[in-house]
Amino acid sequence: MKQVGLFFGSFNPVHMGHLILANYLTEETALEEVWFVITPQSPFKQNKRLLDNHHRWALVKEAIEDYPKLKSSSVEFDLPAPQYTAITMAHLMEQHPTLEFSLIMGADNLQYFHKWHNYENLLAQHKIYVYPRVLSSQDVSNTKMAAHDTFAKHPNIIYLEAPVVEISASYIRKAQKAGKNVRPLLPPAVWKYMDEMNFYR
Repeated sequence: MKQVGLFFGSFNPVHMGHLILANYLTEETALEEVWFVITPQSPFKQNKRLLDNHHRWALVKEAIEDYPKLKSSSVEFDLPAPQYTAITMAHLMEQHPTLEFSLIMGADNLQYFHKWHNYENLLAQHKIYVYPRVLSSQDVSNTKMAAHDTFAKHPNIIYLEAPVVEISASYIRKAQKAGKNVRPLLPPAVWKYMDEMNFYR
């Protein structure tokens, strides 16, 4: 079965850090593809700085155009709110029975994984690729504790030595609004789309 990693996020906007990580995963792990799963705008919690779903999906499409192993997915746009990762993955498994899906997760999220909806089923049915993040000392302590207590030796959790590229989408939005040059942080096609649409200004 083809191995596909699911990279969930708002991608507001997608940036070079996302691409570097996704490309690393397809080149250095068993994953043959990585799908960017764009998290939809919650109808109950409107965020004025979050671009409309179709614009964020379009930005991801622009970003990955030259990367055949990277795909975009709007699957959660059509699922009932609120979206739970376990439900989304179950839906994808039903829709794509010939694919084997894995979850891609930042190390900072590992400490909260035991609070996720149906996390036991996720862990039993899917591999979870954990990539490093720059963490505070408290986050490091919490993550080590969580990993030691629950996940450190679990065969479905794979810890990566991926490049740590800390590019913040929130910084990009603030800097863009302030008139600063954020072009080096974005794929060229994403910058062009953002500039033409006057996003985040």
